[in-house]
Order: sequence, then structure tokens, then C-alpha cells
Amino acid sequence: MSQTLEINQGEIKINFSSPTAGKLSFKDLGLTNDDLFFDGGLVRMVFDFEGIGEHHYFKMPTIEVSYKENMDETHWQCDFNEETILDKTDHHGHSTVILLNRNKLSELDHQN
Repeated sequence: MSQTLEINQGEIKINFSSPTAGKLSFKDLGLTNDDLFFDGGLVRMVFDFEGIGEHHYFKMPTIEVSYKENMDETHWQCDFNEETILDKTDHHGHSTVILLNRNKLSELDHQN
């Protein structure tokens, strides 16, 4: 697995340059707790898969995020190739699991 990180205020950009499968944590990506603290609580996370070539989605892709504190509400908006594929609000909890539609991802991936 090969990736590069770019961290700016309110944004984390991760560029993948080789295929990656299975679970991958923020720690695996080289991020620390300090990197993941943002004033105001808003963060934009960008995953750039440009360098890994042809994509094949065999399972339902998920993004799982857990929090140290109980969150009253979190809002998630996911865009893929400049199209919004998810816009949801999650209420009360220590984690969020985002299920992504693999057919929609594949369709948008092949359009570009």
C-alpha cells in the first residue's frame, strides 16, 4: 500500500497510488489524535484513488468513524467524482458507519 497525506486546517487529503483492500485505520494512514482535532468540529476528508488504476468493487464499501466523546449529531456528505452520493445526519453515539453503494461508485468511476 502506498499513500501520501496532506493535512490543512479543516481538510485531510489522502492520495492512494496502489490498490488497498481490507480495513485501514487513521493510525495506519499515519494520522495522530492531534491531526484529527479540528476547531469547530468540521473536517473535509478527500480520498484520491486516481493513481491505483482500474477499480473493482466486490463488497459494499464502508467508512467507519468512531469518536472518543458521545456526539449529539454528525452530518456526513460524501461526493464521488464530483457527484453527491450520500447526505445524511447521524444522531447520538460514539461511531458512524457509512455504507456506500458499490453499483453507484462503479458507474461514476467508469464515467470518468
